[in-house]
Amino acid sequence: MGDTEESGAAAQGLEEYRGELTGYCYRMLGSYAEAEDAVQETLVRAWRGADRFEGRSSLRSWAYRIATRVCLDALASGKRRALPMDLSGPSEGGTPPAPPEDSELWVGPCPGQDPEAAATTGESVRLAFVAALQHLPPRQRATLILRDVLGFSAREVADLHGSTVASANSALQRARATLAERRRESDGPAARPSDVHVRRVLAERYATAFSRYDMEELNMLLHVDATLCLPPYAKWMRGVPDIRAWLTGPAIGCRGSRLVPTVANGSPAFGQYRPRPDGTGYVPWALQVVEFSGDRITGITAFRDTGRLFPLFGLPGSLGQDDRPGSRA
Repeated sequence: MGDTEESGAAAQGLEEYRGELTGYCYRMLGSYAEAEDAVQETLVRAWRGADRFEGRSSLRSWAYRIATRVCLDALASGKRRALPMDLSGPSEGGTPPAPPEDSELWVGPCPGQDPEAAATTGESVRLAFVAALQHLPPRQRATLILRDVLGFSAREVADLHGSTVASANSALQRARATLAERRRESDGPAARPSDVHVRRVLAERYATAFSRYDMEELNMLLHVDATLCLPPYAKWMRGVPDIRAWLTGPAIGCRGSRLVPTVANGSPAFGQYRPRPDGTGYVPWALQVVEFSGDRITGITAFRDTGRLFPLFGLPGSLGQDDRPGSRA
């Protein structure tokens, strides 16, 4: 096979890694849109340099080396995305939020990741985990994702970074220690695996209860220390009383909403549509990502950027009065 044929085969093979590279860049950057851009830049760089791929490492390792460089370049400014609970303490549910913050401040949701498949990957696609990763220095972040999520060996990571195995192992240990400390500081409900069937049933019960605005049923579904946060607002709440105060106070306009099921970050999620004041249908209001521990809901993150997120998640631009969305969560 000639050089042209080899480089063509390498370029074709690179496209097969687009999906997993997007997951890697999303964990690195905390933004799905930025991850897609980073992967496109990775593939462009790889295609341009395909004739220089010498086969001393696997094509996959070569692609990840380029993707890591692209992400590290993007993170060079020191910008770090977060969730509201990473920036301040919880607030009272009965008070309205302050004006919204810049959308670039927040960790965003990632479409897809079937919950059944996600059950085998642990917490690596969860919003809280992606947000926690943002507290790591970029090279430590890359090392931890490559080792603990993607299964690269210490030698592969060392070669990817151009460092020693000892240096790669040291970075991994520091990253693990930082994440463990952040878990202790979060002081939230302890995560326990949820059976896929249990999560599906809980998600359906949640959608029904929210649509009916049945506060008693919602109270039963929520963990006592459950959280509700509202990007791009910095406001977030912890505990059933404050979540209920929010829903029956500042958010009372959500009464009568309809929820269309989807999937985000390996968890059941819903496009929330609030009723129009004139009763002619429903308008997009929020993308709700619902997280579970055991048989309780532990977190609800309601992203308000519906103009960008609803098309990304394949959600309709509006609902008519007679639309009856089915339950797929």
